[in-house]
Amino acid sequence: MTTGPSNEDGWVRHGGPDPFLTPEEKKDISRRLRGRLASPVSVWTAWARDRRAVGLTVSSLMVGEGDPAVILGLVGPLSDLWEAVEASGRFIVHILGTDDVRLSDQMAGRYPDDPFRGVSIIEAEAGPVLTGIETRAACTLLGHRPLGWSQLVEGRIDSVELGPVERPLVHYRSGYVSTGPRRDPDA
Repeated sequence: MTTGPSNEDGWVRHGGPDPFLTPEEKKDISRRLRGRLASPVSVWTAWARDRRAVGLTVSSLMVGEGDPAVILGLVGPLSDLWEAVEASGRFIVHILGTDDVRLSDQMAGRYPDDPFRGVSIIEAEAGPVLTGIETRAACTLLGHRPLGWSQLVEGRIDSVELGPVERPLVHYRSGYVSTGPRRDPDA
């Protein structure tokens, strides 16, 4: 069954509301706590062993300043992305803006199709570069370990490209919100 638009971007998802969505009161308490934290939305990409592009939406990430600067992220230990990062030792982190809801959902597997369908990429050594996303970091895997139900991935930031992200995409309470600089109402 296909329903009308189920997202602000106007795209149609199959099946209507998520039939597997756990009611709030039945969710694990740590999951409920995490849901009350605003998280930046990013897409991590890497090359699989067969040189196929793989990607995953990641909203549990943090950047540590230093020499070298590092990025930490929680990814699924059984995901294609983790398998590719572990094999290649490289990945790219793309920071999404409010216009990237469809891409975020696509890379999260919320559409029944190839996540890279309709996505333009450029081949780079560290991984596939999503051409429409201008803020990104190329990283080298430094380490990893199990953490809860996830894999904590630590990467050295090798290079950064900074594009305009005036309104970053943020995940909060199972949905998307945005934030950004305050606008002067008198301007």
